Amino acid sequence: MVEGPSRILRVTIGADPPARLDKALARDTPEAEALSRSRIARLIAEGAVTRHATPLTDPTARVAAGEEIAIALAPPEEIAAEPEPIALDVVFEDADLIVIDKPAGMVVHPAPGSARGTLVNALLHHCGASLSGIGGARRPGIVHRIDKDTTGLLVAAKSDRAHHGLAAQFAAHSVDRRYRALVHGVPDPGDPRLRGLRGIAFEPGGVMRITARLDRHRTDRQRQAVTVAGGRHAVTRARVVEDFGSPPAAALMECWLETGRTHQIRVHLAHAGHGLIGDAVYGGRRLSARALGDGAAAAAAFPRQALHAAVLGFTHPVSGESLRFEAPLPADMAGLITALRAADTRTSP
Repeated sequence: MVEGPSRILRVTIGADPPARLDKALARDTPEAEALSRSRIARLIAEGAVTRHATPLTDPTARVAAGEEIAIALAPPEEIAAEPEPIALDVVFEDADLIVIDKPAGMVVHPAPGSARGTLVNALLHHCGASLSGIGGARRPGIVHRIDKDTTGLLVAAKSDRAHHGLAAQFAAHSVDRRYRALVHGVPDPGDPRLRGLRGIAFEPGGVMRITARLDRHRTDRQRQAVTVAGGRHAVTRARVVEDFGSPPAAALMECWLETGRTHQIRVHLAHAGHGLIGDAVYGGRRLSARALGDGAAAAAAFPRQALHAAVLGFTHPVSGESLRFEAPLPADMAGLITALRAADTRTSP
């Protein structure tokens, strides 16, 4: 068994569980715990996973819906991170939390290959002694992340009480997160191709609802992929805000999350055939030069996925106040929209 003081995480197995213990726990463990399947496999091998106080050391063991599985989690090992005087765009800050408008290119948390220049390094310098401690250490509590090349709003806890409260809201999917995305093509509720895709439905107001389970890609572990069985339940809603081109060949979309899985918006929109402009991993096809003229060239040159976390709303975990923040589009996305509009012959005199 695991030595030393541990926190016991209790996981209730949901309906129709995968055939293997490790897959079932990967699916049903709260996302806020950030337990990867490989980490779960290690915990099983260490004897840290039990059922009715009996260790389960076989990752292929079968489990049944409704069973409670206990996982003993040792105190986390801190990744050494040094304070760095990196400029931050602070949207809100008080004694318990801080909201940042993150720029493109900034990794949120130190990791192998990205030990410096991260948001955590910047927060350690910016917050300094105002960090009252997360898990017994002076560090910011990161309860959600956005990709390195995605811009926009992110909240971090400065105190243990705020950390637990925010994590609970993210686990309950009660946080309002809305994104702006520039995509290839324009989703059309009347498109028979879209209506024939698994997991795609349309709601009133032209809202596209994408319900497709996500799991790690079979051959590229850095990517996510839509899967029919296994994986994690994921729901994205999206609507067209503006379309561009003649005929329309690109769109600005508002997307909002019911769940918050890794790369969720990027993978779901690619599944729908409307990948993000600039997304080298999931983006897909090129824009039509005939429809968009110079706008197509601007899109082809866009250096990152065109995704921005524009709105973040949650309940303050200490005061109980309802908070909602909005961040304007970054200059590069705003410039791309200007180029796409300029190339749209429908608006020409």
